[in-house]
Amino acid sequence: MTSMAVKVDGEAFVAALGEIEVITDAAQVAKLSQDYHTFSPILQRHLAGKVGDIAVRPATEAEVLQVAAVCAQYRVPVTVRGAGTGNYGQCVPLHGGVILDMSRMQRIGWIEKGVARLEAGVKLAVLDKKARESGWEIRMAPSTYRTATIGGFIAGGSGGIGSITYGQLRDRGNLLALKVVTLEDEPRTIELRGDDVQKVNHAWGVNGIITELEIPLAPAYPWVEAIVTFDDFMTAARFGQALGDADGIVKKLITVFAAPIPAYFAALRQYLPDGTHAAFLMVAESSLELLPGLIQEYGGKLTYQKSAQDAGKGVNLGEFTWNHTTLHARSVDPSMTYLQSLFPADKSLQTVEQMYHHFGDEVMMHLEFIRVNGVVIPAALQLVRYTTEERLNEIIRYHEANGVFIANPHTYIIEDGGRKQMDPEQLKFKQMVDPYGLMNPGKIKALMAS
Repeated sequence: MTSMAVKVDGEAFVAALGEIEVITDAAQVAKLSQDYHTFSPILQRHLAGKVGDIAVRPATEAEVLQVAAVCAQYRVPVTVRGAGTGNYGQCVPLHGGVILDMSRMQRIGWIEKGVARLEAGVKLAVLDKKARESGWEIRMAPSTYRTATIGGFIAGGSGGIGSITYGQLRDRGNLLALKVVTLEDEPRTIELRGDDVQKVNHAWGVNGIITELEIPLAPAYPWVEAIVTFDDFMTAARFGQALGDADGIVKKLITVFAAPIPAYFAALRQYLPDGTHAAFLMVAESSLELLPGLIQEYGGKLTYQKSAQDAGKGVNLGEFTWNHTTLHARSVDPSMTYLQSLFPADKSLQTVEQMYHHFGDEVMMHLEFIRVNGVVIPAALQLVRYTTEERLNEIIRYHEANGVFIANPHTYIIEDGGRKQMDPEQLKFKQMVDPYGLMNPGKIKALMAS
């Protein structure tokens, strides 16, 4: 597979891009070739030195089509990038080539009747602010929502703040339509709607360059943020489950941390006494009156509350949850890494307790309650005190042997992460839209032998 690294007709290649913004500065291209895969010591090793040869920033769909045509002509690999907030090397190029930075495509087409049409480079926080002007908000977002783009979230994310109510991105109805540009001799745009969006959803940019999306929104609520502390972790976990199961209480976030994780949150230490376990919550203002009774039932203590009117000022609890938790922990101890787990619905808290006692502080419990197939269950992004790759694999195997699904964050292969196997429809679609195998090559195990 020809790469720009070969420098064959390099000047001619750049000239063919015309007026499109091209970045050739090696340091800047290297920066645009990275994401947060550094959370994994294993990915750090495997992806070290993997960079693109140039970066290109199209501003319109027409420019994306032009980039695609030139790359197909020269057989140059293309790795699509949003804001680079992913964690698995999704936007790290394995074979050099072009980094296609979509961050200039920031147009919000329209927001009507609970649906938004927008370009792939729109930041989630910008969309949320715009949607709220007409009484709507985004359904879910990663903890990186201030910088993450909608295209990157759909291509590389799975859920986040809001998943307690709306499930995950892969769930039917959370993505309505998307438009992609193909990488053929004569590139074209294809719009997928309904169930067909799954041909591209969470596919890391291997089967089409997402240029536009249509997503459903949620009614906007004024959200109150709260911290509740507990002397016992499993009591905190049961409180989280009870709040998740309380269908009449409108909520956006239920995160539960085992000690010593709260000690890593320097900005919140005054609300988190040493040795306590904590629940971080976002609850609709209209449901706030019901919270004290539930807290009292489980023996918790409300140590922090922030009104909806103060939302967006100062500290934001959401930015201590999901994988921001790992970020804060690593700022204290860079050797820390993490896992991504989903507990069996029929005995979720029982399994949580088993893992909590079995591993102790080696695998620190961090629960994120989400809705899966209509049922609230705890998912986890456990913090792991990393020693060796062999020990990490032992930890993963023990979880899996006890019915815990692990979406392995220590691999850049789609199937080896959360998928386990590639969707045949996605493979079929890729072969149609990317006949030369130029899109983010090396990330699909099923194609490695071909």
